[in-house]
Amino acid sequence: MPAEESSNQPEKIYLPRTSESDALKKIRHTASHVMAMAVQKLFPKAQVTIGPWIENGFYYDFDSPEPFTEKDLKAIKKEMIKIINRKLPVTREEVSREEAERRIKENNEPYKLEILEGLQEPITLYHVGDQWWDLCAGPHLESTAELKADAIDLESVAGAYWRGDETKAQLQRIYGTAWETPEQLTEYKRRKEEAIKRDHRKIGKELGLFIFSDLVGPGLPMWTPKGTVLRSTLETFLQKEQTKRGYLPVVTPHIARVDLFKMSGHWQKYQEDMFPLMAEDDESRAAEQGFVMKPMNCPFHIQIYKSELRSYRELPMRLAEFGTVYRYEQSGELGGLTRVRGFTVDDSHLFVTPEQLDSEFLSVVDLILSVFKSLQLKNFKARLSFRDPASDKYIGSDEAWEKAQGAIRRAVETLGMNYFEGIGEAAFYGPKLDFIFSDALDREWQLGTVQVDYNLPERFDLEYVAEDGTRKRPVMIHRAPFGSLERLIGILIEEYAGDFPVWLAPIQVRLLAVGDEFLPFAQQVVEQMKEIGIRAEVDLSGDRLGKLIRNAEKEKIPVMAVVGAKEVEANALSIRTRASGELGSLPVAEVLERMQGAIANYTNF
Repeated sequence: MPAEESSNQPEKIYLPRTSESDALKKIRHTASHVMAMAVQKLFPKAQVTIGPWIENGFYYDFDSPEPFTEKDLKAIKKEMIKIINRKLPVTREEVSREEAERRIKENNEPYKLEILEGLQEPITLYHVGDQWWDLCAGPHLESTAELKADAIDLESVAGAYWRGDETKAQLQRIYGTAWETPEQLTEYKRRKEEAIKRDHRKIGKELGLFIFSDLVGPGLPMWTPKGTVLRSTLETFLQKEQTKRGYLPVVTPHIARVDLFKMSGHWQKYQEDMFPLMAEDDESRAAEQGFVMKPMNCPFHIQIYKSELRSYRELPMRLAEFGTVYRYEQSGELGGLTRVRGFTVDDSHLFVTPEQLDSEFLSVVDLILSVFKSLQLKNFKARLSFRDPASDKYIGSDEAWEKAQGAIRRAVETLGMNYFEGIGEAAFYGPKLDFIFSDALDREWQLGTVQVDYNLPERFDLEYVAEDGTRKRPVMIHRAPFGSLERLIGILIEEYAGDFPVWLAPIQVRLLAVGDEFLPFAQQVVEQMKEIGIRAEVDLSGDRLGKLIRNAEKEKIPVMAVVGAKEVEANALSIRTRASGELGSLPVAEVLERMQGAIANYTNF
């Protein structure tokens, strides 16, 4: 691009997450207090609970006898502007627990009493002027004058349970956002509007890829023929890559005895995310004997490894499965394909000698990077998900964790990857290397993951016969380049805005005949395409050409081929693509060759 054109491009507005900006932490914390102050001014019966910042804004939960409406949000924002314009000081005060309790009771705020019980001293209050205060650790701005009223917006009202417990009081949560500049707020709103257009639930329905049914249950997607083609294409793509790299396919059941997960530690550490125990009777249930839906595939692959004594000559052993697992997510946490209760993991478990660990780990990372390249996912970073030494949620010895974390750190340093550490993000049995992808709207998603595990081989007493004849313990590598098919497809739909590259599109080519007399030629070409693995079809609706093209565009068919008298005579197709527009008349043989090339090379026509 010439320099003069480049200089005319609008500068991209950076929207930092709250966790990345100390300034935004203060702005959003203070904005949440100003909002709560405004709510209690307008609705005196509303009781406040918690009001933290979140990555793109803030929220506050209220117990109010009347539901908040869109009209109320406008009134609350108007009151917030008044408070901001009064330039009230925001001051911090340390008080004794007894004094805090006295003031809370005086204000009749029972939720705050419960919060106070869990706080460590010193107890701090933050005041907005001399008329409103709340328990808070901060940080805050020094004055409401530092807030920019035109960089703040109230977004929505949602339901929330006190302490996230559905057996407790249902509250009303008001979400808001606040920025350093009005320009950032404008860009944030633009991205939100674009996110609505790209919403995979909306596009997935329009393209007929998947459905949900109330009768089946929330969080359990069903795949239509088109959606199943998309899934199968992704599975076949990864299976080919895995076969080239020495992976062995396996298939395991969807349920197992609970004893399997007691041995793995899932039952002790992960039970709240599992579906309930299926027991034959009350006695079995009391004894915790029965079957459960599997939350992970690793214990099954371990059983396959352990089914016979292995030799060092068999290692590394790479077992791979597209295994469906089940997590009992709360209804309020479900969201389209990105948060479901049943999902398919492109799971593999590698059993390696300690000497093979580093090279196998690097090979797995190479596979994941290759997958991302083919999917055109370029904007990602690596997170070293390590354990929090202060937490008791992990299994295994300090030595095992140090060895596993060391292997991951060596790998990313060898590769020169851009990475950051996430303390407390490890799985309960081992540390992970997670790939965090930023999409077209700068939202972050976790996709591929690789984990090093010394603990499960120990718990299941796994062995192999070493070269010297002794029995030794293998190391496990858990890996999933996609993460899960459901989440990946949801992210790809939004990243591509439904415009899949040719190789992924459920229908790759649609032939559009300008009249019924040209249908036989179109059908003949479609058969040629199908014979060489191209997913093609003829539009048999009989509509005029303009409508045929509009329908194909609406369904985001990547390649449209118009057939008329000239094309039949020349054994050609008039090609129109979503990626490049009109390409004119091309011989059928050239179209077939270019289609095959695009599919084989994971590119567009």
